[in-house]
Amino acid sequence: MFTFISLLSLLPAALSAPIFGLGPSTSDDSATGTPTPVSLATVNSTLLRPAQFSRVAYCSSASITSWSCGAPCDALKNITFLQSGGDEGLIPLYYIAHDADEQTLVVAHEGTDPFKFFSLLNDAELALTPLNSSRFPEAANTDIQVHDGFQETFERTADGLLAGVKAGLASTGVTKVAVTGHSLGAALASMTGAMIKDAVDPSIDVSVVTFGLPRGGNEAWANFLDSKLGLTFVTNQHDPIPIVPPKALGFQHSSGEIHIVDDTQQNLVACPGQDNVNCATGNSVIDFDIINHLGPYFDDVTFGSQECAGVLL
Repeated sequence: MFTFISLLSLLPAALSAPIFGLGPSTSDDSATGTPTPVSLATVNSTLLRPAQFSRVAYCSSASITSWSCGAPCDALKNITFLQSGGDEGLIPLYYIAHDADEQTLVVAHEGTDPFKFFSLLNDAELALTPLNSSRFPEAANTDIQVHDGFQETFERTADGLLAGVKAGLASTGVTKVAVTGHSLGAALASMTGAMIKDAVDPSIDVSVVTFGLPRGGNEAWANFLDSKLGLTFVTNQHDPIPIVPPKALGFQHSSGEIHIVDDTQQNLVACPGQDNVNCATGNSVIDFDIINHLGPYFDDVTFGSQECAGVLL
C-alpha cells in the first residue's frame, strides 16, 4: 500500500488529468450552503459503528467468518457472521452479519485495496450507463445513469447478497438493515441500499452510511438516492476520491455529506445540498492527500487490509 501511495505522490500532474476525475470539480449546480458542526456525540452514535464494520470488510473472508480479524473485529462485540461473497479481487468481498447490540442486520462491502490489483480495475470504467431497470423498476423510462464499472461490479453479487439479507431478516427477526462501505465499497453500498429498500417490507428501516465515496452516477441518480435512502457519506479532509469521476463528465453526488475538516478527528460538519463547494467538492486539485482517503477518520479508524490480523506490511 505504501508503494502505491508513494507512486501517487510522485504523479500530481497525471492525477490532475480529467480521466482520473481530478480536473475542476465545481460547477454552477454545486451547492453553496454553509456547513454546520456535527457533535462528537452524533459521530459516536451514528457514524463510528458503520466505520468499524466497513474496516472489517478489508480483512480476509476466513477471518471474518470466524470473527477473528484482529483489531477491526475486536472493536465490535456480540456479532454473528451470517454470509459472505465475492473473491476479494475482481469480485470484491461483502459480508452480512447480525449486530445483537443494535439489533441490526449489517451489510458491508470491501473497498478498493491497493494491494489487490484486480479490484482497482473496477474503477477504470468512467462511462455513465442507465440504471438496471429490471432490478430498479422505478428507473424505467427515466434519465437515471450510474457509473458503468460500479454497476457491473454490484451486479456480480447482488442476487446472492439480497437472498442473504432476506434470509438474515427472517432468521434474526430484526427490523433494521445497515449498509456500509469505504471507497469502491461505498459506491457499491449505495446501490445495495437502494436495492434492499426496494426488495424488503416497507416496515424495515434501511440506512446507508459510507466513507470516501466517489461519485456514482448523474444528477438523476443523486436525486434518486436522496428520495429513496437519505444516504450519509463521510469525506475526509483533502481526499481526492470523493471528487471522482468529475462533474464535467456528468457525475453528481447526492446530499448527505459529512466532512472531516482537519486531522484532529473532532471537527466535522454537515454539508447542505449536493456537491457542496464548502466541503469535499471544493478541494484543490493540487493540494490533495491520498492518505486522507485511508484515514484516520475518527476514533483512529483507518481503512485497508493493513489493519487486519496476519497482514505483513
